[in-house]
Amino acid sequence: MNPLATLVTLVSLAKDRVEREEKGATAVEYGLLVGLIAVAIIATLLLLGPELRDLFDKVVTGLEGANAQS
Repeated sequence: MNPLATLVTLVSLAKDRVEREEKGATAVEYGLLVGLIAVAIIATLLLLGPELRDLFDKVVTGLEGANAQS
């Protein structure tokens, strides 16, 4: 086999691979991932919201009590 033909073929394949446009698919995948994370965060906040509010209320009450004593 001709070494020059092999080299030209390899360069051509490398050029095609570099020029191939995959940015759109990657952006869509990242967009879906961000959307899924956002849904998970919202669901967690909706489920744990009342408990978090109660926890922060206890912290505020404790800080106010400590502030009043000093």
